[in-house]
Amino acid sequence: MKRSIIRRLFQIISLILGVIVMNFTLIQMAPGSLLDIMTSEQQVTDPATLEHLKRLYGLDQSPLQQLFKYTWSVFSFDLGYSYRQNAPVFDIIMAQLPSTLLLMLTSLGVAVTLGMIAGVVASVKVNTVWDVVISLAAVFFFAAPTFWLGIMLIILFAVHLDWLPVGGMTTIGEQFGPVGYVIDVLRHLILPALSLGLFYAAIYTRVMRASMLEVFSLDFVRTARAKGLSKTRVIVAHVFRNALLPVVTLLGLQLGTVLGGSVVIEAVFSWPGIGSLMLDSVMSRNYPVVLGVFVLSAVVVAVANLLVDLAYYRLDPRIRSR
Repeated sequence: MKRSIIRRLFQIISLILGVIVMNFTLIQMAPGSLLDIMTSEQQVTDPATLEHLKRLYGLDQSPLQQLFKYTWSVFSFDLGYSYRQNAPVFDIIMAQLPSTLLLMLTSLGVAVTLGMIAGVVASVKVNTVWDVVISLAAVFFFAAPTFWLGIMLIILFAVHLDWLPVGGMTTIGEQFGPVGYVIDVLRHLILPALSLGLFYAAIYTRVMRASMLEVFSLDFVRTARAKGLSKTRVIVAHVFRNALLPVVTLLGLQLGTVLGGSVVIEAVFSWPGIGSLMLDSVMSRNYPVVLGVFVLSAVVVAVANLLVDLAYYRLDPRIRSR
């Protein structure tokens, strides 16, 4: 197991290097530059000032020198400096990252919970009305765009029923105690988490259903039934755990797409996370923040995949025996 963890750590380092090189190259190829935006916003035309800004931000160096310098600074835990926010990039991202992680983890919790429950019910009630309804619902939520689903949920639950807030993370102008603050954040979290989670719940439902039906046909399940175990015991103790393995694998693969999907949902619900920061940075060509978001996102996804691998190691005895 130690060798596996060490190997994955080397893979994470290689992934970060690849993300840095690829995104740095794409940004260099994009029209315009950081200096163009700074000079146009501040109406700087003095040649001496322009030359000073080039030296200050390292724009007087070749792209290859800038790449090596930035790569070294990343592995020194320095993501650069943002001229717009006038603060280190790492501090800016860390101020927004908890909100995005909260949305991501809640959405994944909703997706995995609903997906597993619906998949188990559909497999146990196969070829019945329950199976048909769950399958149709899974197809609908898989086909529906997340931004459209978010807007529909806002219209229904926030506008017509007035049960939940329209957007944001907290109620503006209200003072809450610790418990009240948590409740307020949870109320704001429900709609964006559902909008993002229902899409992935549809995927997990289909995977869980197919996996359960496959495990039901295996010899050890027939043996458990022949021993006189109850149907519930067979499902919970024998079928469910083995059927869970493909879902865990899929969960690790989709962490990156969940992070990407949260960018859209944050825009729909005005959620103050990485998505809104990324959108503002791209529009203003704040390239240090853009690169910093890519790098930290890659680190978050890679570490989460490492944790999923450890969970897989725990669930599957065949891996532990190797």
